Amino acid sequence: MSTFPQLFEPLEIRGKRLKNRIMSTGHDTSMPTDNLVNEQLVAYHQARAKGGVGLIVMQVAGVHDSARYTSHVLMATDDACIPGYRRIAEACHAEGTVLLSQIFHPGRELMESADGLLAVAYSASVSPNERFRVMPRELDQAMIDEIVAGYASASRRLQQAGLDGVEVVASHGYLPAQFLNPRVNKRKDGYNGDLAARLRFTREVIAAVRQATGDDFIIGLRVSADEFDIDGLTEAESLEAVEHLQRDIDYVHIVAGTSATLGGAIHIVPPMAVEAAYLARNAATFKARLSVPLFVTGRINQPQEAEQIIARGQADVCGMTRALICDPQMPNKTHSGHVDDVRACIACNQACIGHFHRGYPISCIQHPETGRELQYGELAATTQRKKVLVVGGGPAGMKAAAVAAQRGHQVLLCEAAAQLGGQVNLAQLLPRRSEFGGASTNLQREMQLAGVEVRRNTRVDRALIEAERPDTVIIATGATPYWPPFERGGELQVVDAWQVLRDEVTVGRSVLITDWRCDWIGPGIAERLVRAGHQVQLAVNGTHVGENLPLYVRDHLAGELHRLGIPITPYARLYGCDDTSVYLQHSASGEPMIVENIDTLVLCQGHQPLDDLAGELQDLVEFRRIGDCLAPRTAEEAIFEGLKAGVAI
Repeated sequence: MSTFPQLFEPLEIRGKRLKNRIMSTGHDTSMPTDNLVNEQLVAYHQARAKGGVGLIVMQVAGVHDSARYTSHVLMATDDACIPGYRRIAEACHAEGTVLLSQIFHPGRELMESADGLLAVAYSASVSPNERFRVMPRELDQAMIDEIVAGYASASRRLQQAGLDGVEVVASHGYLPAQFLNPRVNKRKDGYNGDLAARLRFTREVIAAVRQATGDDFIIGLRVSADEFDIDGLTEAESLEAVEHLQRDIDYVHIVAGTSATLGGAIHIVPPMAVEAAYLARNAATFKARLSVPLFVTGRINQPQEAEQIIARGQADVCGMTRALICDPQMPNKTHSGHVDDVRACIACNQACIGHFHRGYPISCIQHPETGRELQYGELAATTQRKKVLVVGGGPAGMKAAAVAAQRGHQVLLCEAAAQLGGQVNLAQLLPRRSEFGGASTNLQREMQLAGVEVRRNTRVDRALIEAERPDTVIIATGATPYWPPFERGGELQVVDAWQVLRDEVTVGRSVLITDWRCDWIGPGIAERLVRAGHQVQLAVNGTHVGENLPLYVRDHLAGELHRLGIPITPYARLYGCDDTSVYLQHSASGEPMIVENIDTLVLCQGHQPLDDLAGELQDLVEFRRIGDCLAPRTAEEAIFEGLKAGVAI
């Protein structure tokens, strides 16, 4: 008997059978070419279908030319889209997966355009968007009718392509929500007033889609259960709206947040600092009031969480998108009783939504094969088995070892420390970052399943190489903290982030942290020390705190630092220190900035390669460097280079 009986109970919606309650929700991938489906996108969805997911909802399909909210959005505005969608439908249906697509108009939520010029945005009324600083134009009746017809014609094309249905996106403050929200909708006509008037646009869309597609086509509706913004839709407003609409749709899918504000947008892809499965309570509230199936998405990363939500009757289907990005085989592993082999998402947001916000195809720091299925989807077995020695048990080394062993090589990994994980072991010590430790746990499991031999407390030198006689060596020895040259006089205590995290030093009461990386290390140290009772100031050598972080991670972090009252100085370059003062230089003006009455200066100034071994191996054995010993960067580059090294042998 399955230990996940609720999760793998089939569900029928309008004649379509979901084989389980796991859903890959609509999410942008930045993969389309010329706003159309390409082979990369087909391979991406096919991998998840093969992994056993019950339902895939594809990313938004623009329904009108004014819906181009990014330069790489999929468009369903003419028949050229049909062949690409048909390839995905055929690939998913072959694996028994039901396939829908979101249909979409952003209204005022425009991120960027194809040519760099600001596009004209249209909304229910002239209500500005705070996050993207967009002032929209109020839609007139003729254009409303065009857009409604666009929803219908896009749905007809998707049906022709073989999709099973569509999901109308009324979530995250997009166009239908802009009509619904009385604080955004300021119209003076029949689209504003009481709830029925504010729902008129959405009703027209749903009716037009149904008329264009017929009775055997699924129509779902995605809404934000709560937009978590002072001017956003509340839970009560969203619930009342879907209660009125439920007779015309086949399911309701709840998420949270709004794209209109920095704080509200965090909930579009909530980072690891947000509680897992945090919308389960909201789901239960909606479920109790609705007669149609209720889907919920919101950091449901583990099959155990999804099973509990469904078993408690809080929802019928769980959106687990990042879990499937991290491990496409998660449904199959869970169903076959191998849940311990699931590679759990850590909600770092770095390569999934982080890539999207930079215009790159999405991936996963733990599973770089994601988004690269055409190159790495199937690892070819080696035709010449080699003896491989991997030096270093951080993320790069573990991934290289696992991949090489999976392909059939004999692999030995040596780690100088007692514990595997490298800098992951430090990252997990920062406040609200403990989940990052899962990256090490997952990679260790991959190595175990692949049959990698691991030796801890083993430092590799020339003598060991000569004794083991490997055919090739992969050096993944990592990095150490970088201490930049700076003027130093007096007796001020100066330490680095690693020393603080390892509790190797006693930090004084008044602390200044200098943050060159502009990532989560400096802010994390600041939060840790403030919570321990220290007075802390943070000086960042960038325009703002967390400049290099994924947007939602950055904004959530900035909000927490503000709540803690931590002063932040931007454009701050470390120059020097004396007994109690730290001297900074404004990195744009060059003017001095002095911070006085400091007891401890904490350096978060990046890392430098630990690359001593390579010199000993010249002319002895074939070797290659990967990860931070090649050049200090992030876990994403380390693990990807581990994958490439394992494939190259």
